[in-house]
Amino acid sequence: MSALAHAMPPLGGPPAAETEFAVQVRGLRWESEGVLSLTLVRADGGHLPRWDPGAHVDLHLPNGLIRQYSLNGPLDERAWRVSVLREADGRGGSAFVHDELRPGAELRVTGPRNNFPLQPADAYVFVAGGIGVTPLLPMIAAATEAGRPWQLLYGGRHRRSMAFAATLGTYGDRVRVHPQDEFGLLPLDEVLSPARPGTLVYCCGPAPLIQAVERACADWPSGSLHIERFASSGPVAPVAVGDEFDVECQRSGVTVHVDAQHTILQALEAAGLTPPSSCQEGICGTCETKVLGGVPDHRDELMSESERASNRSMMICVSRCRRGPLVLDI
Repeated sequence: MSALAHAMPPLGGPPAAETEFAVQVRGLRWESEGVLSLTLVRADGGHLPRWDPGAHVDLHLPNGLIRQYSLNGPLDERAWRVSVLREADGRGGSAFVHDELRPGAELRVTGPRNNFPLQPADAYVFVAGGIGVTPLLPMIAAATEAGRPWQLLYGGRHRRSMAFAATLGTYGDRVRVHPQDEFGLLPLDEVLSPARPGTLVYCCGPAPLIQAVERACADWPSGSLHIERFASSGPVAPVAVGDEFDVECQRSGVTVHVDAQHTILQALEAAGLTPPSSCQEGICGTCETKVLGGVPDHRDELMSESERASNRSMMICVSRCRRGPLVLDI
């Protein structure tokens, strides 16, 4: 059966139980200027969990940071590949990976988690910006295996910074590598016009690219565009004066007060609880928490409208309480 046939359904219902275990860095490889790939194997020599195109894992770095990276190698239970862009203005995760991790290093991982699953379609258009190409690589392989038509428009600031460009070149004219310093901005209207029912568009990259793709897909049928963000598209909605509430933590047996100046996550941490978190912008899914009671005020950029309406889980780094008492599985 093809990899596409195994693609995970959209995120829905209670969050699945996470798997956390130790991995070892088996190898490092430069994919382009500034992009380093890590090959990871299970530290105990066992098989790695199954994953599907679009999945990512949380790396628990030895410096205490948790960072998400897309699985982008072959669908393999023996080894994983993640690729890390060194970000000059980052918060320390990518610098640690580039400067400190070496073959033989061990670290914890959680996952895989898939918030960007490949859905069945008649055809695909993939649009990547920079390191945003990584989650699309296994999607392209799955679409190829399934015999689905597809095309990739891949942009970057300059050719030497565009990871996997040589590998993608083996697909021939289905791939259009478009360095900005050579050709200017991506020709989105040319690729995304007119709308094509039955075709899905998958886009990953920086915020300006995603916004441009959203505009270019405005006339496409609802549900045609699927995106994965690097960062929040804008500031979270302001907290209203007097927006205070209590959170009952069922497993911990404690109740935590959340004032108007702090998030649920911050209040829990202040109370000595340590739920997993990373982006603190509502885009990565690391802090997704099962809701047992109350109605959340969803402020993330990850869940679909139907997932929000179900109120089965919430992102506690940005979301708040619409109607209490708010009871969480913490």
